[in-house]
Amino acid sequence: MDISTYLVPGARAHLAGIGGVSMSPLAEVLRGMGLRVQGSDTNDGPAVARLRALGIPVAIGHAAENLGECDFVVRTAAIHDDNPEISGAVTRGIPVFERAQAWGAIMRGYQNALCIAGTHGKTTTTSMATHIFMAAEKDPTVMIGGTLELLQSGYRVGHGDTIIAESCEYCNSFLSFFPTLAVILNVEADHLDFFKDLADVERSFRRFAELVPERGFVVANRDDAGARETLAGFPRPVFWFSLRDEAADCCAANLAWTDGLPSFDVVVRGAVYAHVALNVGGEHNVMNALAAASGAYLLGLSGEAVARGLATFRGAGRRFERKGEYHGAAVYDDYAHHPGELHALLTMAKALPYRRIVCVFQPHTYSRTHALFDAFVEELKLPDVLILAEIYAAREQNDLGVSSADLASRIPGAVYCPTLARATEELRRVARAGDLILTVGAGDVYKVGEALIKE
Repeated sequence: MDISTYLVPGARAHLAGIGGVSMSPLAEVLRGMGLRVQGSDTNDGPAVARLRALGIPVAIGHAAENLGECDFVVRTAAIHDDNPEISGAVTRGIPVFERAQAWGAIMRGYQNALCIAGTHGKTTTTSMATHIFMAAEKDPTVMIGGTLELLQSGYRVGHGDTIIAESCEYCNSFLSFFPTLAVILNVEADHLDFFKDLADVERSFRRFAELVPERGFVVANRDDAGARETLAGFPRPVFWFSLRDEAADCCAANLAWTDGLPSFDVVVRGAVYAHVALNVGGEHNVMNALAAASGAYLLGLSGEAVARGLATFRGAGRRFERKGEYHGAAVYDDYAHHPGELHALLTMAKALPYRRIVCVFQPHTYSRTHALFDAFVEELKLPDVLILAEIYAAREQNDLGVSSADLASRIPGAVYCPTLARATEELRRVARAGDLILTVGAGDVYKVGEALIKE
């Protein structure tokens, strides 16, 4: 069954989980294509309010009767077969599609589909690319798994010939996409509740690269062992970017740091393409900028648009996001939830002019904490003060019997807090003027910093 046959004006689409970060933009895009869109979600919120203001009816709570006379259903990954709307659709013979299938079909309508994948850095790089394409006045359609200040949301419905999409490997969802330009930032072992091991992750990314047509481009990070392994023996040219290897197609030259912020030349095949001064720190963000600039170069944008676009980028929501101050300490929040992301965040933070790095870390999922336990222990030794909140379960049950207390027992001086309230209390006790306070994780740990700022 091909979802494309249903994406026609007048067809009625029901979106289960319509308030989600990539479902609400999908609703707007489908409505713009002339479909009659409706949906449901477990929670009311700003996204649902916006959709209702656009005339899209949204039911709160899931029930079979919400389907009405719809022609097909699109569901978010969090909605399973036992959901009453899904089982109700199956009973009535109404086709059910995954969110990624819908986005994939929509991509086919664009000349350029810039799809950005990787274990880390997807949201930031997709956001950087968005800034560049907006600076070039290309009027792109955008889908990001986070909030971007420039858009006041995580998406944008444009009328240009380019769609820019954050492309996630979890459950192989990016294999439903139709990239004309596929970016691979890095490939590491993650989502091990779905993938068997690193080799399985690499196979998935290889299949993602193979989706690119002959006329398209594969862009990848020469400095990342996983990306090199994924594309070993790839039968078509790969456009490589690198921080370290001047033989790569795109690299950084004359890299200089001022107050923790980098400026550098983007050199493509031996010629300076753009001079970039970033307003976000860290070597990882230089890499992200090279990836975004590589995509812009291959799609014919000017180096001047790259420079202007990147100069206005100040980070995506929950990506080293400044939240405020508490008694002379700066409070920032970050989504890092994998050892590689922690390393990038904490090494960048240590280069900034603060007296101490105070980190409140909330691990995300039992399976990830268990599988990458030793790597987490190593990275969590980097901050000066470490407070560990209990693991955020997300979609999982604790069948592995793992706890943040286990991490704390391996890290000298770490304090384990079984609840966020206790973590807030501990942070209040240790914080000093001149500290950089980081609340870190993909769950709800940001509430700890927000509670202090409110005081």
